[in-house]
Amino acid sequence: MKLTELEAVAEALLFISGEAVPIGVIAQTIEMDKATARAIVMALAEKYEKEKRGLRIIEINDGYQMCTAAECFEYIRNMYKSPKRQGMTQALLETLAIIAYKQPITKAQIEEIRGVSADHAVNKLMEKKLICETGRLNVPGKPILFGTTNEFLRYFGFKSTNELPPLQEEEETGHIDV
Repeated sequence: MKLTELEAVAEALLFISGEAVPIGVIAQTIEMDKATARAIVMALAEKYEKEKRGLRIIEINDGYQMCTAAECFEYIRNMYKSPKRQGMTQALLETLAIIAYKQPITKAQIEEIRGVSADHAVNKLMEKKLICETGRLNVPGKPILFGTTNEFLRYFGFKSTNELPPLQEEEETGHIDV
């Protein structure tokens, strides 16, 4: 297959997916190694960026997703006449930060850190698809463990949770005190 054909197939995969496609899936589909597949997707991403197109290709957790360009948001919103994106309350942001930095974490552990019930915040963050259940803790009662989602990464513009800024306590002491 020619390079332009490979780019076209990768572009089609990203377009129809609607979510991040792992680089391994792209590589397998175009019958190339991961490094070549990544180079093809990055070349596409650069073309979209350079040409100031209405779409962008972003990296999320070793995968790629096609999305609309941020500068087009107002026009898209006007088209659908949707209200502005609702912000998050301080309680939601605090709870989300705890989950992001401590994941996987139980609701009881979140409550211990915050000192208040986390039911409402956890439910709202689940509704917004910013967190999800990641498993169960292997202790009596088997409490649910929570972690962040790809939607969290998209919302805050991170490629992975490794891009989270270091906590102040972590910078100063090398560990986080809770």
